[in-house]
Amino acid sequence: MASRSCANFLDLASGNLLDIPRSPRPLPRVMTVPGIISDVDGYGSNDGDSDVFRERKIIVANMLPLQAQRDKVTAKWCFSLDEDSLLLHLKDGFSPETEVIYVGSLKVEIDASEQEEVAQKLLEDFSCVPTFLPHDLHKKFYHGFCKQQLWPLFHYMLPMCPDHGDRFDRGLWQAYVSANKIFADKVREVINPDDDYVWVQDYHLMVLPTFLRKRFHRIKLGFFLHSPFPSSEIYRTLPVRDEILRGLLNCDLIGFHTFDYARHFLSCCSRMLGLDYESKRGHIGLDYSGRTVYIKILPVGVHMGRLESVLNLSSTSARIKEIQKQFEGKKMILGVDDMDIFKGISLKLLAVELLLQQHPELQGKLVLVQIVNPARSTGKDVQEAKRETYLTAERINKTYGSPNYEPVILIDRPVARYEKSAYYAVAECCIVNAVRDGMNLVPYKYIVCRQGTPYMDKETGMNLASPPTSMLVVSEFVGCSPSLSGAIRVNPWDIDAVAEALNLAITMPNSEKQLRHEKHYRYISSHDVAYWAHSFMHDLDRACKDHYSKRCWGIGLGLGFRVVSLSPSFRKLSIDHIVSAYKRTTRRAIFLDYDGTVVPQSSIIKSPSTEVISVLSTLCSDPKNTVFIVSGRGRNSLSEWLSPCEMLGIAAEHGYFMRWNQSTEWETCPLAADLDWKKVVEPVMRLYTEATDGSNIEIKESALVWHHQDADPDFGSCQAKELMDHLENVLANEPAVVKRGQHIVEVKPQGVSKGLVAEKVLSTMMVNGGKQPDFVMCIGDDRSDEDMFEGIFRTISSPYMSIVPEIFACTVGQKPSKAKYYLDDTADVVRLLQGIATASNPKPKYIAAQTQVSFESSL
Repeated sequence: MASRSCANFLDLASGNLLDIPRSPRPLPRVMTVPGIISDVDGYGSNDGDSDVFRERKIIVANMLPLQAQRDKVTAKWCFSLDEDSLLLHLKDGFSPETEVIYVGSLKVEIDASEQEEVAQKLLEDFSCVPTFLPHDLHKKFYHGFCKQQLWPLFHYMLPMCPDHGDRFDRGLWQAYVSANKIFADKVREVINPDDDYVWVQDYHLMVLPTFLRKRFHRIKLGFFLHSPFPSSEIYRTLPVRDEILRGLLNCDLIGFHTFDYARHFLSCCSRMLGLDYESKRGHIGLDYSGRTVYIKILPVGVHMGRLESVLNLSSTSARIKEIQKQFEGKKMILGVDDMDIFKGISLKLLAVELLLQQHPELQGKLVLVQIVNPARSTGKDVQEAKRETYLTAERINKTYGSPNYEPVILIDRPVARYEKSAYYAVAECCIVNAVRDGMNLVPYKYIVCRQGTPYMDKETGMNLASPPTSMLVVSEFVGCSPSLSGAIRVNPWDIDAVAEALNLAITMPNSEKQLRHEKHYRYISSHDVAYWAHSFMHDLDRACKDHYSKRCWGIGLGLGFRVVSLSPSFRKLSIDHIVSAYKRTTRRAIFLDYDGTVVPQSSIIKSPSTEVISVLSTLCSDPKNTVFIVSGRGRNSLSEWLSPCEMLGIAAEHGYFMRWNQSTEWETCPLAADLDWKKVVEPVMRLYTEATDGSNIEIKESALVWHHQDADPDFGSCQAKELMDHLENVLANEPAVVKRGQHIVEVKPQGVSKGLVAEKVLSTMMVNGGKQPDFVMCIGDDRSDEDMFEGIFRTISSPYMSIVPEIFACTVGQKPSKAKYYLDDTADVVRLLQGIATASNPKPKYIAAQTQVSFESSL
């Protein structure tokens, strides 16, 4: 049955999801080399040949870095660059030759009749490609799903009841997917997929990577999340959690401001998708269907030049003088926040109220200037936050104020950049008290403005008598907090602690303030927005290096789509191909794993089906064949289940026990006769089993296995690592090895592996028969089977082999492997075995009957 997300995706493709008008016409690709321009309408194949372009970066964001207004005389739209936009600033991190194209929406609605003209103008004048989302779609996409569902969730707010947030609405989710699809279509109109880099910004576009990866398998694609990423306990409540995670994983590089956010994302991938990560030479990487998705942790910075240019304005200096005069003899604390329930404005006011109450000497001398930026969203929660802020400020001013003194000054109006910079420059302390925030650059801007410029210092007289100082009180729940080691970090919910921090900040000696300021300024000036952009693109380039050294193909439906990226020589094993080789050979070795190969891994019934028994019996009865089941399971279970196959060889417990057929005795590996170490290992494993709910021990004759697949994923993995370290220490001088597998830690004798089984069987065949095998087939599904592939290749390449046999090393599932071939699942394995069994025993009626049974059982 198709999933709901799959249905949504298919609806999008057919145009049935929402009534979205078509774009006026596709925009032409931008000509970057004289005389060369790509097709206007066609996009070519996924990875086909493309024209030569100079390096380009395509920045995709919800909003374009533009300001728009109508000319009152001509009624034409006039556009200008938004000089404060981060998207515009990040260009400084690219080389001057790099062409940057922006894809996003405008802040105004453009009539359909004007869209084509506006689009052409924006492309030619500003290298911008507008998306023109229909009004209803934009409302549901941005104000609906983004602001009412994702934004609260990513800031740890769950809709526990209708009064506290909106419940999940699938109609809004469909609008989100539809909007992302439109953004993807606009990117496709301008992209040269072989050469261009695409950098997607923020949570508005988290499924966009799936649409782009589906169209261009080798696209160079990065994503940066500017908001927090919640813990798995919060994120897992989102009904479309898997679709969004898989959307992000279709990128090559995913960026976060802090390690906490990255850690939460990795935990979600582990708990919900079963993906593990590892650090590769200092870079965190997730293996996702053969592709390595890298994780980047780097907070964004400010544009130093932009801030300093505002400080050099005469209007800024004039405003600084006015503010200095207004607050002469007073200590000014500054807060600059959006009117938002997560910014903690009311908590900040309560801390100031407590500070004035506990320190009466500060009454009449302490002033909090709170600049309130306009709210980015509308809703009952914003109105409640605003009402609480005003009531609290009014109460404080009434209690502690006087006719000539207000301890709290709220500036709730649009504040020009120069005026805001003036307040930054004058304030003795800046407080950011958000209860949850992605990054927040207010502290960075405050530090730069306190540093000042020679012009500003000369005009205002600041920083002339003594070096600049500054003090920061920063919530520990803000993304910039880890970077500001000289700030006083606080828990915004602890009113007493925040009040004490403010008191400490304004009473601290100037010498210490100076040292803290210098430390912050060094970091901020060296880690600016250009550094951030350059570092991200450098890592994206590195992440995409092997795109063309692997073979790629897409699998999965709807928003579950992903690209499998594997070795060029890795391909599906064709029945016709192997049957042809099987027929022309006369001495064959066949090695088969058990669980996950001839029996489904997920099956509760672990005994083989009648089809498997039948096909194994047929293969074993051919005197030209030597067939072995090579498994980690115990010999008793395998002997019982496979008893009808009299000529079948069995290697149990990874080869510790071996027998060539039912008439021969079990052989024990001579290299692993000493098993006394089991007395040491079992008590240690029991200790970890008692401490880890959901874990258990499997006791084999030759090995001990600690399973943690039913334990908490993070805790189980952590305990497995600890157990492995513990066992390696106690077994340092014992003839045993400790192996980590998929949800297991196994201790087995040294010199025992599936690879050695393959080597022994092939060597024995050469000695006993006097004739080398000319056909070797090996099929397995897990890490232990990789040893078997390796053992076969090692034996075949030895000097004793005068002829090279036909080798078919095959893994089950499309994943990285030493094998050259793959089959999709156990059903594919059984079909292939039936195919070669037909060639081994040409009795059409018998084989056809078996095939028919297999087919019917699959139905």
